[in-house]
Amino acid sequence: MAERKSFLLRIDAAVLEAAQRWANDELRSVNAQIEFVLREALRQAGRAPRPAGQPPAGSEPLGPAERGAPEDPGPGD
Repeated sequence: MAERKSFLLRIDAAVLEAAQRWANDELRSVNAQIEFVLREALRQAGRAPRPAGQPPAGSEPLGPAERGAPEDPGPGD
């Protein structure tokens, strides 16, 4: 499992109460709910952390089409 880090979060009381109600509905702790919402926001923004060992986006080897090479016409063309 990834290393866990603690930090202090200052949050408006009404926002915290709403997060607590949402967490209760989802059977999560408020901490787990905040992490869930943050991870989902990161994923939707294309900024989610990559699993360990996965190369950065855009570093995959390019195929012939991406390199601008002519496509193989295949047999009989």
